[in-house]
Amino acid sequence: MPITSLLAPAPLALTGEPTGGFAGWAAGLVDTMGGPGAGLAIALENLFPPLPSEVILPLTGFAAGQGVISLASALLWTTLGSVVGAVALYWIGALFGRQRMHALWARLPLVKVADLERTERWFARHGTKAVFLGRMVPIFRSLISVPAGVERMPMPVFLMLTTLGSLVWNSVLVMAGYWLGDGWDVVEGYVGVLSKAVLVLVVVALGAFLAVRLRGRGRAQHRRTS
Repeated sequence: MPITSLLAPAPLALTGEPTGGFAGWAAGLVDTMGGPGAGLAIALENLFPPLPSEVILPLTGFAAGQGVISLASALLWTTLGSVVGAVALYWIGALFGRQRMHALWARLPLVKVADLERTERWFARHGTKAVFLGRMVPIFRSLISVPAGVERMPMPVFLMLTTLGSLVWNSVLVMAGYWLGDGWDVVEGYVGVLSKAVLVLVVVALGAFLAVRLRGRGRAQHRRTS
């Protein structure tokens, strides 16, 4: 089966491709547009995190294994899509800005401005690692772009870290789909478990934070009334 170029959409259809649901939609984009279709799907996944990269990327690797697109095209376009989506979120954070963030934070219950300032100091020290490594963590791989924009991380640094981190994540999932062939959807199960584990950790951490803050508020009120 012929290998398409990096730029030309692929006219070929995947053998045994999914036909329904989100996977069917993503397969349709790859069928119609080739590598750019996979890049578009990943850009949308960055903007709307509920869209699962664990479906798009292995499916794109499967398409490369079938010869519908080349492996180089799959990696190029999915990484480009990741960067485009991340830059869009970066500018949302930048346009929102620190002043609006502080004003919004001050209105939230059970949080203090000191919490936000502590987070900003942490990002100033570890932001580069957070942006790079965050690209490989489900859920956070999209959201990490927003604080980078709020803190106005230099764009060349942001682009470099986002490209490298996205290339690592995309390569792992695309190559998994490429080697697994018809079993590409196995990847979704494993990454789905990882996503759920991350979500549980976030919920537990948030619950612990709220419990500590409520307990501290209760003690303060008790001291005022005693």
